[in-house]
Amino acid sequence: MASPSRRLQTKPVITCFKSVLLIYTFIFWITGVILLAVGIWGKVSLENYFSLLNEKATNVPFVLVGTGTVIILLGTFGCFATCRASAWMLKLYAMFLTLIFLVELVAAIVGFVFRHEIKNSFKSNYVNALKEYNSTRDYRSEAVDKIQSTLHCCGVTDCGDWEDTNYYSESGFPKSCCKLEGCTPQRDKDKVNKEGCFIKVMTIIESEMGVVAGISFGVACFQLIGIFLAYCLSRAITNNQYEIV
Repeated sequence: MASPSRRLQTKPVITCFKSVLLIYTFIFWITGVILLAVGIWGKVSLENYFSLLNEKATNVPFVLVGTGTVIILLGTFGCFATCRASAWMLKLYAMFLTLIFLVELVAAIVGFVFRHEIKNSFKSNYVNALKEYNSTRDYRSEAVDKIQSTLHCCGVTDCGDWEDTNYYSESGFPKSCCKLEGCTPQRDKDKVNKEGCFIKVMTIIESEMGVVAGISFGVACFQLIGIFLAYCLSRAITNNQYEIV
């Protein structure tokens, strides 16, 4: 057992560790809220783009929402463990932080390796969506209309892509290709957007997914600080048998 003088000298050090870890845990908790908000925003703002990717891509917002929720719960647990100055709870907190860090690291590597497949998947699915386009407003047709009307584009590479579709042979260009509201694409071909959607969509996905990736990477790196602080405080409490009266 450590001498009373040794324990007395160690108290300020442990108190300092506790204060810094509490501040860290609060910030960590806030990052969970941010990830949760980013996931919800991605689901709402990028849903049209995700719907034209493969089914796994549509789960990305849910992964962010789930990760944010876990971080919020873990941050609450970390705050409780720090206030209680419980060595085993702090070790468990550090272990959970390490586990989440490894999961996020693997996810980032997989996303980077398969980033080119996202482009190919979107382009092929967008072409298929054009070929199967109909006026019954299924989710793919609705996604095509939303993208074309929002980005002021038409087709994949240009408006000529529509001319090979069954819908075009029966009804002409869809109204979402119009430059102005109220135009009739069948008669007003000069009022149809000529520029294709693929490049525009890829630009948006790369920029907005870059934001998501940047936030996720920042959160992952930030966790290393928490792992270090939780481990050091747990070790100090164990070695000096520090207790809160």
